[in-house]
Amino acid sequence: MTDHLKMHSMNKIGEHDNIVHNSDFENIVLMIKQSQIKAYSSVNHELIDLYYNLGKYISQKVEHSKWGKGIVKELADYIEKTNPDLKGFSDKNLWRMKQFYESYKDDEKLSTVLRELSWSQNLQIFSRCKSIEERVFYIKKTLKEHYSVRELNRQIDSGLYESSKQNNLIVSTAVKAVAPNASDIFRDNYTLEFLGLPAKHDEKDLRKALVSHMKQFILELGKDFIFIDEEYRVQVGNSDFFIDLLFYHRELQCLVAFELKTGKFEPEHLGQLNFYLEALDRDVKKEKENPSIGILLCRDKDDDVVEYALSRSLSPAMIAEYKLHLPDKKLLQKRITALLDNAESKDIAEDK
Repeated sequence: MTDHLKMHSMNKIGEHDNIVHNSDFENIVLMIKQSQIKAYSSVNHELIDLYYNLGKYISQKVEHSKWGKGIVKELADYIEKTNPDLKGFSDKNLWRMKQFYESYKDDEKLSTVLRELSWSQNLQIFSRCKSIEERVFYIKKTLKEHYSVRELNRQIDSGLYESSKQNNLIVSTAVKAVAPNASDIFRDNYTLEFLGLPAKHDEKDLRKALVSHMKQFILELGKDFIFIDEEYRVQVGNSDFFIDLLFYHRELQCLVAFELKTGKFEPEHLGQLNFYLEALDRDVKKEKENPSIGILLCRDKDDDVVEYALSRSLSPAMIAEYKLHLPDKKLLQKRITALLDNAESKDIAEDK
């Protein structure tokens, strides 16, 4: 064998060894990361347990009139003086732990779930949410969507809970067949204040802004959405057509097409969207995937018009509207109260 062939052979062996080594190294790094996640989770569980039990201890002392704010301040000063390495036990935080315990003490099952959240996440939920129902809502959402503290705060600011109570999503029979739990996945309105768009904008402006802020948009939609492309091309006959935004939804295992309209919803918009869904199902959808779903995202919509337009639709399409400003949470809360009062009055009338 010539020196050149020997060198070439040795290089090939070296490349193969490097590939094997790299694979081994990646496995080791993965093991380290998984162990770190488990360690953090274990530490977090212990920390939340500690805060809950401390809150319980302080609550019971206060309840029996043995302790007051002065004693808790003395406790905080004592911890700081005798154990300066222990951080996070100021009198303010100790009172928060008391509030933490009192917020969930009547629900033992729920108090277990709290260990899955960080203290910062728990703190935002129990201090900012007024009812146990609202707290449960954000606990479940945070766990499902893996919200960071910042993302969680944004959802609370946007009134996600209040909006979910007023969700008036109208879906066709075809949508129900693909997604029986559509109302838990899709919404009838989305808040897009993060786009920073002026009041006057066109569909191109909206599409470009959504693509530029795709991470925030997916947080608004839900993390099971995977972005595929903008102006996704489908060919029908000799003509090309372009879908504004195309996603894939992991849970539903289907393509989701978004058509953007900066004006009010008009029934004829459905024809265009249905055409795109047919093209996707014929030429893009894979055999094991479910039929594609379409969403018309409009600046405004009339629910009566939407209901009429979808009443005989055989296509899995939905209509949602978007807003460019965070809603007034107090106004949303008033609307929820009014809805609950109306429902209660109706139940009383029916009982009579």
